[in-house]
Amino acid sequence: MKASWEKIEKNLGVLQVEVDAERVAGALDKAFKKVIVKVNVPGFRKGKVPRPIFEKRFGVESLYQDAIDILLPEVYTEAIQETNIEPVDRPEVDVEQFAKGESFIFKAKVLVKPEVKLGEYKGIEVPVEEAVVTEEEVAAELERLQQRHAELVVIDEDTAKEGDTVIIDFEGFVDGAPFEGGKGDRYSLEIGSKSFIPGFEEQLIGLGTGDFKDVEVTFPEVYHAEELAGKAATFKVKLHEIKRKQLPVLDDEFAKDVSEFDTLDAFKEDLNKQIKERKEKENEGKREAEIVEKAAEAAEVEIPQPMIDTEVDHMVRDFDSRLQAQGMTLDMFMTFSGQTIEDMKQQMQADAQKRVRNNLVLEQIAKEENIVATEEDVNEELSQMAEAYKRSTDEIRSILSANGSLANLTEEVAIRKTVKFLVDNSKN
Repeated sequence: MKASWEKIEKNLGVLQVEVDAERVAGALDKAFKKVIVKVNVPGFRKGKVPRPIFEKRFGVESLYQDAIDILLPEVYTEAIQETNIEPVDRPEVDVEQFAKGESFIFKAKVLVKPEVKLGEYKGIEVPVEEAVVTEEEVAAELERLQQRHAELVVIDEDTAKEGDTVIIDFEGFVDGAPFEGGKGDRYSLEIGSKSFIPGFEEQLIGLGTGDFKDVEVTFPEVYHAEELAGKAATFKVKLHEIKRKQLPVLDDEFAKDVSEFDTLDAFKEDLNKQIKERKEKENEGKREAEIVEKAAEAAEVEIPQPMIDTEVDHMVRDFDSRLQAQGMTLDMFMTFSGQTIEDMKQQMQADAQKRVRNNLVLEQIAKEENIVATEEDVNEELSQMAEAYKRSTDEIRSILSANGSLANLTEEVAIRKTVKFLVDNSKN
């Protein structure tokens, strides 16, 4: 196989590939084996038609597209490795020659990773922010702990208030007809959580146990279910139960229940220390991010839109995973928030562009400074993952190798080492 790469403009170029006739013959053989099981020829059982008879009846050309589909992916991969390019989008392929007994020649327009012209990245000045803990922050942490350890107590003789959790049945109607996804039985809803359509939760305030109410709302003009967008809806609601948080008293007993300390004062002192350590890590992370941001701003790079789109897709998948961990799906989130997937992707564009830019700059700095993830670095990372997931290091390596993620892990380790290099070479 012969492969050559010629840049046309910016990040776009042409990959020209010629594959020898012997590999073409092999691809035609595979194509024949694939299609022959589906071919009916009088006098022969399915899959038993001799090749010469098949070609005489249907023409060898009938195998060409299947053969190209078989051969093209593998030779394209070999060609990008041979020419040392990094595509960031699907290629536009133009087949110039493919025939039995001849070589396979094709050209592919390929968008590749952009070139990065680095600016100053050593000696970046970002001051170290001191971690100061206030009494208000300690009090807020105590209140969060109170909320976490609060009991939900059933309220029988009061009406629903902001912050209460209500158990409701509901069914929604538009123009007098029920609609898909608009019904729920004994649904647990915290008033004020903003998880339902705007205006819904507020109308539950003042209802008592056993009360019924028609809740009138209007779907947002931009809504994932187009048939409901901008429509007025009526939800018939029955309130079964009201639950209200009962906070524990802040005293020594509370400290004993939630910590290893015997007194509230000792617990407060430890909380102060924890908050300070957390703020120090947060400040360190913010400083790292600012140093990377300044290095990226000093560089010159033109980012192709497909790279941004790919990063947006990654961000959506990550968001979906986080939702599932909370017991919610992306479709449910779209329903409650009134957004569409396109709305979400549009909102993620700026962050995605920044992420791509930062990564490209860090990759270029790593090349300039010969920063790589050594085998020792990767093994250390695998050991930490093995400890976290309670698996052996060999199991983790095998899993990552099987799903193609080991190379990604190696790249991530190299990127982290590059960030550390920038921090080590920065000024306070």
